[in-house]
Amino acid sequence: MWELIQQNKRKSLVLFFLMGCCLVLLGYLLGAAYLGPNGGMIGLSLALTLWLILSLISFFAGDSIVLGISGAQEITPDIHPQLFNVVEEMKIAASLPAMPKVYVIDSAAPNAFATGRKPEKCAIAVTAGLLAKLNRDELQGVVAHETSHVVNRDALFMTFAGIMLGSIVLISEVFLRGLWFTGGSSRRYRSSSDRGGGQGAAIIAIVAIIFAILAPILAQLLYFAISRRREYLADASAVRLTRYPEGLASALAKIADSDEQLPRANKVTAPLYIVNPLKREGKKLSDWTSTHPPISERIKILRGMAQGAGYLDYQQSFSHVTGNTTLIPASGLKDTAAVPVRFASSESAAKPSEKSLKRGVGDLVRAINGFLFLTCACGLKIKIPPDFKQSSLPCPRCRRELQVPTAELATVAVGIETASGKLPTDPTAAAATEATYVRKSDGWESFQCACGKNLQLSPAFKGSKIACSNCGKSTTIASSETK
Repeated sequence: MWELIQQNKRKSLVLFFLMGCCLVLLGYLLGAAYLGPNGGMIGLSLALTLWLILSLISFFAGDSIVLGISGAQEITPDIHPQLFNVVEEMKIAASLPAMPKVYVIDSAAPNAFATGRKPEKCAIAVTAGLLAKLNRDELQGVVAHETSHVVNRDALFMTFAGIMLGSIVLISEVFLRGLWFTGGSSRRYRSSSDRGGGQGAAIIAIVAIIFAILAPILAQLLYFAISRRREYLADASAVRLTRYPEGLASALAKIADSDEQLPRANKVTAPLYIVNPLKREGKKLSDWTSTHPPISERIKILRGMAQGAGYLDYQQSFSHVTGNTTLIPASGLKDTAAVPVRFASSESAAKPSEKSLKRGVGDLVRAINGFLFLTCACGLKIKIPPDFKQSSLPCPRCRRELQVPTAELATVAVGIETASGKLPTDPTAAAATEATYVRKSDGWESFQCACGKNLQLSPAFKGSKIACSNCGKSTTIASSETK
């Protein structure tokens, strides 16, 4: 698929110049409209300067801007270890040089996107609703799709396009709103007329207004022109990574069935998401304003891959559903090695109830925002907000006084086993302290590390140890049955 990567790099350069020309022309016309014909060069110079600044910002900080606009918060593995495990699996499968940073968006709407200027510096963001509603195979399909965007350089391209588009829209909005609220345009053009250039100034003003209206539309059309094909290609790459087409197909179906809105999404960031977060998409490609292909077609293509999970299998299913014979680059079609479809994982068999799904979304959002989770001996689960400053609180049910539990410290021998398999009995042998926390339930729980840092255990945590992000020490997690 190297042609795809090179093609996306060329598209980034083309987009750089096309949107730059749009921005520069807009600056020239606005300068001429405000300052007269001679002011066009001033506007041109300012636009060129802005173009350079925005290009540098888009390349070096575009991912941070997109994540900030989307309200994404970086999380640690203890918040959702299954998500980290899946991201790490896809990082290895896609041969990424570095582990992507993982973010969660505080929203019940299921969706996800990837961003980053290169595979060495990238991030994957998913919503809390996605984590609550998808099983492991479905989550793997979504993460594989977003990982494919990073590998194919779609993330760089779309992040860059989004920042440039947003800038053009902002400049046009400022100009048009300035005309509306100040009402000074007529006085400005009359003064130009008194100086002898009235007709030319009026024409420039009209052209500037028209272009200020059309520039965002033209930039948006450039944005639309590259969005749909990349989604099909990311689906194809994702299936090859997971070898399980039904995982992604089922995930897309669940996302499409959700009526939840993603409030932080906008026209600039919408094309980054795996599914358009702004509106429900139609069943046909006739809607030219959509940045994504119809979900129904994507699902049909994926579920038509019964014979294998390779690029050739996807191309054949794609051709059967859409009637289009060209999608996968030549290098992908040359790889005719069979990629068998695997069976569903055992972790994906359970189907939680709608009530538990909603509770899961709420608890995950609380964990991201720093809530503490305590389980009283009477069985009541208590959720404490981060701004609660008291050292203890009574249980609302049994009135026991509760405090955040602390990991217990135990002294263990540290040494080298002898040939007989026993530790040395020398009294000077080294000893170390090891912290252990006994888990009381299979839900969210919080406890304190020996350093005082509050740690959280999610329902998905299945490991035997957890590392403190403050002091780096590991705590052994034991269940009440095994203690």
